[in-house]
Amino acid sequence: MARLSVTIITKDEERDLPACLASVAFADEVIVVDAQSSDRTRELARAAGATVFENPWPGYAAQKRFAMERASGDWVLNLDADERVSPELREALPAALAQDELDGYQVAFRTWILGRRVRFGAFSGERHLRLFRRAKASYPDCEVHEGAVIDGKVARLDAPILHHTYASLDECLEKINRYSSQAALQRYRAGRRFGPLDLLRGPWGFFRRYVFRLGFLDGYAGLVHAWLFSLYDFAKYAKLDDLDRAARKRPDDEAPTGRTGSAGAA
Repeated sequence: MARLSVTIITKDEERDLPACLASVAFADEVIVVDAQSSDRTRELARAAGATVFENPWPGYAAQKRFAMERASGDWVLNLDADERVSPELREALPAALAQDELDGYQVAFRTWILGRRVRFGAFSGERHLRLFRRAKASYPDCEVHEGAVIDGKVARLDAPILHHTYASLDECLEKINRYSSQAALQRYRAGRRFGPLDLLRGPWGFFRRYVFRLGFLDGYAGLVHAWLFSLYDFAKYAKLDDLDRAARKRPDDEAPTGRTGSAGAA
């Protein structure tokens, strides 16, 4: 029978981590890689039976790669600390892992924002590649929106991961600031530059999420999500413009540092 390892990267996650770990207590192995938390994250992980490694923050993709390389299972389920395995997913896993012709799964997500379930907007039909054969997976370097790449066949798994994101507006705004900084730097390094049409990304992002993707059906939560993530759309391109203008003022041999925000595990 195939062995399952769960990998989780953390940074100051004492609030969310216990529920995440409780939901994967059935796994053959749980690996927690912690980026020098200042709270009780490591203590709580060890108490729950996880194998804990400390690794100074190298970036999202590199930290997830570090965790995967320390797993020993045939399959890896990658989770964030604010995610949980649903009862449906736990029940579906044995059959999923037994499929010899498959190497990974795009797993469905159910998401809560500010304690409210959202079903529409950007989260309608949300899936991420989180379950995969360890030997077939890799994590290419990127600043944000990191994900595993699978050398093989990938299918869909409808049994969901439960994502309890953003418990407060303060937390959401802090993450938008951080993620938009990382996204801007990633685009800058890829040769992308700010253009006049990028000014429309914020309004278009709101309209797309709230109207086209029916975010208004989620009530207040849908409105908050559409507004906040239209801010993210605008901020990452405004910060791209900051990087471009700063680069024009620097000597040619000086690379951009992307000092538009700080990094850390989500």
